[in-house]
Amino acid sequence: MHFQWYPGHMTKAKRMMQENMKLIDLVIELVDARIPLSSRNPDIDELGKHKARLILLNKADLADDKWNDAWAEYFRSKGFSVVKVNSKKGGGMKSIHGVIQEACREKIERDRKRGILNRPVRAMVVGIPNVGKSTFINSLAGKSCTKTGNKPGVTKGKQWIRLNRQVELLDTPGILWPKFEDQQVGQKLAFIGSIKDDILQTEELGAQLIRFLLDNYPGVLESKYTIEEDNDVYVTLSRIAESRHCLVRGSELDTEKAALLLLDDFRNGKMGRLTLEYPPEV
Repeated sequence: MHFQWYPGHMTKAKRMMQENMKLIDLVIELVDARIPLSSRNPDIDELGKHKARLILLNKADLADDKWNDAWAEYFRSKGFSVVKVNSKKGGGMKSIHGVIQEACREKIERDRKRGILNRPVRAMVVGIPNVGKSTFINSLAGKSCTKTGNKPGVTKGKQWIRLNRQVELLDTPGILWPKFEDQQVGQKLAFIGSIKDDILQTEELGAQLIRFLLDNYPGVLESKYTIEEDNDVYVTLSRIAESRHCLVRGSELDTEKAALLLLDDFRNGKMGRLTLEYPPEV
């Protein structure tokens, strides 16, 4: 299966990010903790190369915690500030403001020496589709969120969100990149829902997820669906269909429906904490 999805609005969104980067002190990049490398848009490093950088391992509650720690160490070794977060439930959010101030300490010190006091840190929030940017901003802002109005250079309709006197955020649309050099990256993005399901071959994608789980997390499918796992992924998929009564025309197994169910269960963390890729040094 070939994976690619780059609708026209993403080109426009990338241009908007380039135009606004000169106004930014910090780039806050959300990645999915289950696939931290594959869920990083490689264009972001180029766009934000002269800015302070913070990586948020979002959905950390869905990923294997020992690998969360390994990934945090990996990114810190590359010069990033890192926080493990669960934006939906608020996990890790309390430490964000302190980490932002620390990441921008040089900028704050430069301002102080120039006599510029209390200028807020301006941060751009970036990430691929479905990585949780809006949930993160809403969770961080809470009910005290106020919009500060349009700023120079901001694309019409885009507004800054003032969190408090120290921090302003600029949200950006989720963008992928024009071509996946490695189709394994595309596959992992499809697993977590960052590529539209209606352009994918669901049954094949479900089978590929089963293959990964059989190889790396044996027993997970058996426990979740009360089935006996089989090394033949399509046999296992059929058993999931049977266990969950996914049927067409009365008695025929609907393996496509079972694959959708499997993908939904994975994306929502219903199989437990699973990590799909590991740091390169490991």
